[in-house]
Amino acid sequence: LTPAQLRSVKEAAADLRRAVPMNRLLQGDVGSGKTVVAAACAYFAWQNGCQAALMAPTELLAQQHQRTMETLLAGTGLRVGLLVGSMTAAQKRDCRAALAAGALDLIVGTHALLSEGVSFRRLGLVITDEQHRFGVAQRDALAAKGENPHLLVMSATPIPRTLALILYGDLDVSALDELPPGRQPVATF
Repeated sequence: LTPAQLRSVKEAAADLRRAVPMNRLLQGDVGSGKTVVAAACAYFAWQNGCQAALMAPTELLAQQHQRTMETLLAGTGLRVGLLVGSMTAAQKRDCRAALAAGALDLIVGTHALLSEGVSFRRLGLVITDEQHRFGVAQRDALAAKGENPHLLVMSATPIPRTLALILYGDLDVSALDELPPGRQPVATF
């Protein structure tokens, strides 16, 4: 991990140990390693008997996150699932049943995670990627499926609402201000 990733993991881990739920923004350019930090947080949640949910705005990104999480967490025993709108009714039903029974430890999905019928055995961590693509009510709806879970929101481009939350102290911030070795620089406009 880069020093920035290690720092961000340590900051999030410290939050996850507190009695007050984490409410943290993880900010970093595309390719800076936000997903690695999210995987570490999901692992910590799993180690403490909780499930995690990672919500992404598109099916393509959700599928990419699922593959990445499975690779990063391979060999740990943590079970990763996917729930997206294009799945068949039977696939969705099986996924929801596994999630409710606790047979999945990390679910990655789209807005499908907000659907009625999606329930968790013990949701302890909600991760939202590209948080600016979701409304406040949508993010709250996923968090409401748990009992006051920890929240991690990730963004490559903070927006005014996010900056206002930071200014008013509702979000702690972890910044990934360096790219892992070998990554191409990204131009953000």
